Amino acid sequence: MTSPAPAAPGLKPFAAMLRREFAGYFRTPLAYVFLAVFNAFAVSLAFFVGGLYESGVASLDRFFLYHPWLWAFLAPAAGARLWAEERRQGTLELLLTWPITVWQAALGKFLAAWLFLACALLMTLPVAFTVGWLGDPDWGVILSGYAGSLLCAGACLGVAAVASALTRSQVIAFVTGFLACFLLVLVGYGVFDELLAGLLGQKGLVIGWRQFAFRVTVDDFRQIGLWRNLEPFTLGLVDARPVAYFLSVAFAGLGLSTIIVERR
Repeated sequence: MTSPAPAAPGLKPFAAMLRREFAGYFRTPLAYVFLAVFNAFAVSLAFFVGGLYESGVASLDRFFLYHPWLWAFLAPAAGARLWAEERRQGTLELLLTWPITVWQAALGKFLAAWLFLACALLMTLPVAFTVGWLGDPDWGVILSGYAGSLLCAGACLGVAAVASALTRSQVIAFVTGFLACFLLVLVGYGVFDELLAGLLGQKGLVIGWRQFAFRVTVDDFRQIGLWRNLEPFTLGLVDARPVAYFLSVAFAGLGLSTIIVERR
């Protein structure tokens, strides 16, 4: 007589994991410091550097212009604790004794961190209300910009998840994730494009061998830049390609980090 197969983990343990990880961000004063720093820099860059008020236009395109730079810092800071802290404290084995799979645990951690970044983004809503009070903005374009910014945060978080899975040190995970996200932000800017053009040449770089070879040009590198994919959202253009790009980077990072944890 064969024994019955074990039941699949339910949603209650997954929901408990999600609540545990999300609440963990607010148990330390450091999380509030990160939220304050993000909002302070977001507002300062928009008004004092981007000249949002002096432009005289009721639009938040100058506000979202600097969000990739901000997410390149905050997302690795939030994502550094995903796996590095569990390994440093020796609680990873205890965590995996929960009635959930490794993939569910990884997804719960990832969504909790993404919700934390969403809270940071929601705290900037007074900027949108201020623009609405001073002028007559297109709220559809503003909502599109917020959606694109949140997707950009998820992509940076996916990169940070891989960095956190590779080490037990949160500092190393943060620095590695920040440098990777910083590089993605640089791709697409004029100075970096000129540097790539000098390295690749006018015809680009051929990668592969014989029939498996393909050519990579500067235009191809532009497609992976965070700002290049966020820009359509700031104009109110919700295209499927940047949405697919952000979600692909986010969940590719989630999947790769989960595989690394499973292998270890």
